[in-house]
Amino acid sequence: MDMQARIRQHFIASIETKQQATEVLTPAIERAGARMVDTLLAGGKILACGNGGSAGDSQHFSSELLNRFERERPSLPAIALTTDSSTLTSIANDYSYNEVFSKQVRALGQAGDVLLAISTSGNSANVLAAIAAAHDREMPVVALTGRDGGSMASLLLPEDVEIRVPAKVTARIQEVHLLVIHCLCDFIDNQLFGAE
Repeated sequence: MDMQARIRQHFIASIETKQQATEVLTPAIERAGARMVDTLLAGGKILACGNGGSAGDSQHFSSELLNRFERERPSLPAIALTTDSSTLTSIANDYSYNEVFSKQVRALGQAGDVLLAISTSGNSANVLAAIAAAHDREMPVVALTGRDGGSMASLLLPEDVEIRVPAKVTARIQEVHLLVIHCLCDFIDNQLFGAE
């Protein structure tokens, strides 16, 4: 097998997926960004969660807000619910892995905060539980999904925003999720601090 051809095919597939997603996702990304900006302007924060690569994406998003994205600006309040190993393991051990995010949402989330819920399948049980907890706390949800949206799509309320990548391959969905995160960070910076 020609490995360079295989590598090139990954690039081509990624580019094609992003091209297909461009028109489909742009309105949802704008709505999600506006929801986040409204929350930050009102003194709220953004909580983010996901598993595996999606956990990495939630941490990536929170670090871009807490530190900076592409310009110098004040820190913005965001928390990745995936980073505290003592909290995660104690909840998983004492209760259930399905509750590792929902218990944190119930403790840290306030009405008007936003939950950024990330799952390529839309079926991660602990992310579904986090969405239910967010709704209980009167927090809107921005959901990053793929495929058919999974069970997450049916849990979302009218004030929530789903950004569903039109792809079936997990790697392609994750690549677009990262681009979406960067679009959200740019939107937030632009709306809060003006054009550079």
